[in-house]
Amino acid sequence: MELIRTEKLEKIYTDDGVDTLALSGVDLKINEGEFVSIVGPSGSGKSTLMQVLGYLDRPTGGKYFFEGKELESYSDDELAKIRNEKIGFVFQAFNLLPRLSVLENVALPLMYRGVSVRERNKRAKELIHLVGLDDRADFHTSKLSGGQKQRVAIARALVNDPKIIFADEPTGNLDSKSGGVILEFLQELNDKGHTLVVVTHESYVAQAGSRILHIVDGKIDKDEKVEKRRIVSKEGFSK
Repeated sequence: MELIRTEKLEKIYTDDGVDTLALSGVDLKINEGEFVSIVGPSGSGKSTLMQVLGYLDRPTGGKYFFEGKELESYSDDELAKIRNEKIGFVFQAFNLLPRLSVLENVALPLMYRGVSVRERNKRAKELIHLVGLDDRADFHTSKLSGGQKQRVAIARALVNDPKIIFADEPTGNLDSKSGGVILEFLQELNDKGHTLVVVTHESYVAQAGSRILHIVDGKIDKDEKVEKRRIVSKEGFSK
């Protein structure tokens, strides 16, 4: 079933009267359950595309449909609700609150929804268990390794059971072993039906998915179906 569709999507940034075209006429469809990787050189527009698709930024032209409804049909409050309830984000810099515990960080999106303390802690503990960090639940995130922080970020992204997860360079700050663990986990989430969109500049990360969008100068240069490379251990990809 179609989850996302864009028609002639465009994004222009203006700085001191100078226009920069970041996205130019992007036509795209993403179905539920897909694992889509977005690749391209620096400045190609791949992160801009993710931000627009994730409702973190508005396009300057074209149309964007989410679950069949056009972006312009949503109010700001509705968009905020979608971001909180239907979209999960995982960032290269983790974006965790260092003075809060792992449990508090994971539960935070539920607090914004008005979920009771008891219920949000219960749900957060389930996700912390899922990413294998039960013994770190009460640790401040500042005390964690990079790989552990990224697993906390994934748990937080999942806590609202989102329709789609956007990950922007999720292995960019990790060593190869920790990156392999994160990719394995992302594949397991996709196997369970989660839709994933991953922005990356690393080819081995892109090949964890089954579809690769090549972005050049703000346009989709190639939309490539690939055979997903499975991770079979915590050490990385099978050969």
